[in-house]
Amino acid sequence: MVRVFPAGQPLKSNAWAWRAHSQAYHTRMDMRGAKFHTSNRGTAAVPLVCVRAQGSHAFGIFYGQNPIFVSYDMVLADLILMIFLIQTVRFLLKPFRQPRLVAELIAGIIIGPCLLGKSKRFNEIMFPLYSRFVLRTLGIFALMLFVFVSGVKMDLTLIKRSGKKHLYIAMVSVMLPFLTVMAIGLIIRKLMDHEMAKISSIGGIASGLSVTTFPIHYTVLEELNLLSSEVGNMALSIALISDSIGMNFVTVFEALKQMDISVGTLVWYLISMVVLVAFLFSAIRPALFWIIDHTPEGQAVHESYVVAILLGVFVVGFLTDMFGLAVAFGPFCLGLLIPNGPPLGATLVEKSETILKEIMMPFTFAFIGLHTDFSAMTEAGWRTLGPLFTMVISGYVSKFLATMIGAFMVAVPSRDSLALSLVLSLRGQVELALYIHWVDKNMIRLPGFSMMIFLTTILLATLTPLISVIYDPSKPYKVLKRRTIQHTPPGEEVRILVCIRDKKSVPSLVNLLEVTYPTLQNPLSVYAFHLVELIGRANPVFIDHDNDPDPDDLSIRFPDSEAIRNALILYQENRDESVKLHFFTALAAKRTMFQDVCKLALNSKATIIILPLERQYDGEMGTAEQWGGGQTLNTEVLSHAPCSVGLLIDKAHRWHLPLTRCSGGTTSHDFIVLFLGGPDSRECLAYADHMVANPNVSLTLVRFLSSNPEGDDERQKKLDDGLVTWFWVKNEANERVIYREVVVKDGADTAAAIKAMAEEKFYHLWIVGRKQGINESLLEGLSTWTDNQEELGIIGDYVSSSDFVDADSVLVVQKQILRG
Repeated sequence: MVRVFPAGQPLKSNAWAWRAHSQAYHTRMDMRGAKFHTSNRGTAAVPLVCVRAQGSHAFGIFYGQNPIFVSYDMVLADLILMIFLIQTVRFLLKPFRQPRLVAELIAGIIIGPCLLGKSKRFNEIMFPLYSRFVLRTLGIFALMLFVFVSGVKMDLTLIKRSGKKHLYIAMVSVMLPFLTVMAIGLIIRKLMDHEMAKISSIGGIASGLSVTTFPIHYTVLEELNLLSSEVGNMALSIALISDSIGMNFVTVFEALKQMDISVGTLVWYLISMVVLVAFLFSAIRPALFWIIDHTPEGQAVHESYVVAILLGVFVVGFLTDMFGLAVAFGPFCLGLLIPNGPPLGATLVEKSETILKEIMMPFTFAFIGLHTDFSAMTEAGWRTLGPLFTMVISGYVSKFLATMIGAFMVAVPSRDSLALSLVLSLRGQVELALYIHWVDKNMIRLPGFSMMIFLTTILLATLTPLISVIYDPSKPYKVLKRRTIQHTPPGEEVRILVCIRDKKSVPSLVNLLEVTYPTLQNPLSVYAFHLVELIGRANPVFIDHDNDPDPDDLSIRFPDSEAIRNALILYQENRDESVKLHFFTALAAKRTMFQDVCKLALNSKATIIILPLERQYDGEMGTAEQWGGGQTLNTEVLSHAPCSVGLLIDKAHRWHLPLTRCSGGTTSHDFIVLFLGGPDSRECLAYADHMVANPNVSLTLVRFLSSNPEGDDERQKKLDDGLVTWFWVKNEANERVIYREVVVKDGADTAAAIKAMAEEKFYHLWIVGRKQGINESLLEGLSTWTDNQEELGIIGDYVSSSDFVDADSVLVVQKQILRG
């Protein structure tokens, strides 16, 4: 049996031992008896329980062994159960816009004493005493790796680039809650137990509630697709500044906690911390840059270096724990020292993040859930939990109000201020590690720990969907003013935003700009936007190269960016003053790249956005090579763009584009416009009108009409007639322009006519509208012929398919959609 601790000396060495007598909890143990280890004073210190030794792994059930009584099999079973519960809860909560962390916390609570853990049989089978020790060790190990990877992703140079607005909000949102919680804690200090009533404990809790930690904000903003939004960028910058302040807070109050023991302990604590930090900066950081310098351009870091760095994480974690520092302090500092992004930071994140998030972190949430007991809160009562609850609620409320006040003071719009306040009020994984640390330091006990987990879960589950409802990142892109080529007055510059992934797409884009035929009378303003996937870092970065020529050695870390820029500068110089070039670079997550594109299009007042695609062929099948998040970028830009959009498909996949320099020489290039009617077709014709001015471009305009005009949209047909008549009258004397009308009865006739045109003559560029037709009969039956009609439209996908492999390029155009 397990005896209750004698009254002579209460159990004080470990706060995790709360209710240890009932937690023997139904564990299957073969107890030969219970003894107490006694101190020199003769008072009991820790109860000793004899437990049957467990094997590391079983010979097998066919040898008569039960695998659940073997530690290895038991831990695997616990992991399988946790992963299953996490994925199930995530699936169930997905319609409610709940973040991943809420599902993980709930899964942990399910296996704990709040639900399944109430069953004695369940605990005996799934979570016996010997497996709990392993789970706790693996859980803290996973948290240590998590804070390391979080440190790798953080870009501290963002603090330097942050404006005074971000710094002001960060200071207000940290200092006001800290002072508020500290004051309330001192007022109700007499109601606290001995450990919590210490100044170091009150200060530690106040600093934990006032600081905004970076990892949870990055995680939630990523899940809500807000990383590249105005509020997302602001929140991440403020969180970085807040983390910097928070590290100083933690250091100070950890030192005070050490001084509670003795002044000598404090001295050794400070010496250990200084030596560790000095070693990291003087020895480790130069070694990291040496690794980067010896990594060939465009290649990943050698595996041996990755292994050495991960080994260094374990070494630093061991040293910090041995010195009495928080176990995560050293790994977090090491992560901060590693240059984020490629090659080193990106390689570390790619090789470790998935297994950490999907395999290791479930151990953490299992450990947390097994120690979350809501019934313990009831037993402890308000007298015990009241002071902590008061401090926590005052911290949450003051944090929210302080952020709102700070944002209002620097003229942030009210809706953005509200969303920002909600984002910065979130609690996450780092806070969970902090709660565990508080228990280890006896600042709180298990009832208080359970309450903190409960409040964190409720806060996350409430604020996250509220943020998604309040803040719509696409709202700024909803403009009522026409921004199309068709509505650009003659003589006014056409503003084109071209999106570039890598060097391969530059020739096709340059040649498209060339055939747009910029002149001094009709100038062209080009906004070149190099999109780089965000890997190995958490902070999205937007760079205006006109104002910041080479921030953070961008040309070294991303050599393609410099090469792309030089190619475009060369094109601009050849066009004299008819072309103005502006170059930008964005490092963004795949799912949020469209926000950067739409934001730049809005700010630059772009007329059209050009997105390049490549189509490769494997036998008879044509597949579009997706980039920047695959179809996500294209479809999201098409859905939210504040101007017209063009998708350029380079079917030939050539370095020397089909559209070679057309403004000089005698080479003739044949283009064709398939005009099926409607806004998109009219925008195609308006763009083609600019190309016709080029003396080396021949254009064929083919208008498709239905044999059954009763199905025509009369309003759209009148608009089509007006534009086609205007174009024909303007170019009637131009021998390089041909106009044809084709009457068809259904989609099969339309496809046959297009096929015949392709066989009759080779066209370098096909220009089609994305949404075609003023009469449904023009496309009747074609929807089953195409695979990518949602992105390119039916005709666009058909023309760019393998049946038309001889065509060099296809331009699919969507006219601006007005969104009020």
